[in-house]
Amino acid sequence: MKAILIVVAVAGLAACGIETAGTAATAAAAKKQEVEQAQDTKARVQRELDAANQQMAQRAAQAEEATK
Repeated sequence: MKAILIVVAVAGLAACGIETAGTAATAAAAKKQEVEQAQDTKARVQRELDAANQQMAQRAAQAEEATK
């Protein structure tokens, strides 16, 4: 009888470990996706800033030419 209880207890604890590992893997995958989205957003914002800076430089050059 004790052997059966021990087997059941060990099986129950093993199942908890598997569930915990699965939860950790799911959380890690979600974090990875979040990081990738953040990197995409950062790259997009950088491109937009570069374009705005280039446009400002062109306008400044045009204004300088107009004042000559």
